[in-house]
Amino acid sequence: MTPITEVEGRRLALSNLEKVLYPATGFTKGEVLHYYATVADVLLPHLRDRPVSFLRYPDGPDGQVFFTKNVPPGTPGWVRTAEVPRTEGPALMVLLQDLASLMWAANLVTEFHTPQWTISTPGIADRIVFDLDPGAPASVVECCEVALWLRERLAADGFEAYAKSSGSKGLHLLAAVAPTPSDEVSDYAKDLALEAEKALPGLVVHRMTKSLRPGKVFVDWSQNAGRKTTATPYTLRARAEPTVSAPVTWDEVEECRKPVDLVFRAPDVTERVARIGDLMAPLLDHEHPRPLP
Repeated sequence: MTPITEVEGRRLALSNLEKVLYPATGFTKGEVLHYYATVADVLLPHLRDRPVSFLRYPDGPDGQVFFTKNVPPGTPGWVRTAEVPRTEGPALMVLLQDLASLMWAANLVTEFHTPQWTISTPGIADRIVFDLDPGAPASVVECCEVALWLRERLAADGFEAYAKSSGSKGLHLLAAVAPTPSDEVSDYAKDLALEAEKALPGLVVHRMTKSLRPGKVFVDWSQNAGRKTTATPYTLRARAEPTVSAPVTWDEVEECRKPVDLVFRAPDVTERVARIGDLMAPLLDHEHPRPLP
């Protein structure tokens, strides 16, 4: 029988709590739900007011994995939704505004992905993102070198960058910007990716072409496009182990010497949050973000 849990006055049917979702470590669905409940205070501010895309893996990362942006069938009426404009026509998407909604979504077993804009101003970005993706034999170690270059380059234009592990192989950089059309932010990000490629020619590539990427870091600037999304800080990832896209300090970036240095699993992140809070909170608190140059 599926247990019924009350969260903030909402009744939730949380199913299959003993199901192992990460066979490499034995991490269960119940532990997934416990993780999200524990980090909700730092995760929700990064989700709030941003339409959520779901990468679902209900049978674990070795089972069927599928991406959905539309409101899933069976979504409770109390979960907030919003109409999002698209070229091919508007879509109805979920907004995760509170703990009850978060736990409902976590029960679907999903990664959370969000755009760089909020629902009040679709297509008007309030932040810039770079997804640093290494091509083997490069790893997150090389991503850190590129991240440090990008940090300084962004600082030269007045932007303060914040880093997080991707929860996979790479690193994400984000910075707050004054509200700007997404295509303009994307153009600026592409310019910086090109600069990085020229400054670090043996290390950086700005194009996705696979033949160019072995041993280099692909600086993916395209996730700034209005239609694109990026893994939300603190989301679990559909990987062999319950790794998290976890905010990191610049000291950790500078001191990274091997890939394992920036691998964070759910239990690691709950301990980090209890100890140091949200390293990306300043990204949300910028009162006067700078416009693009």
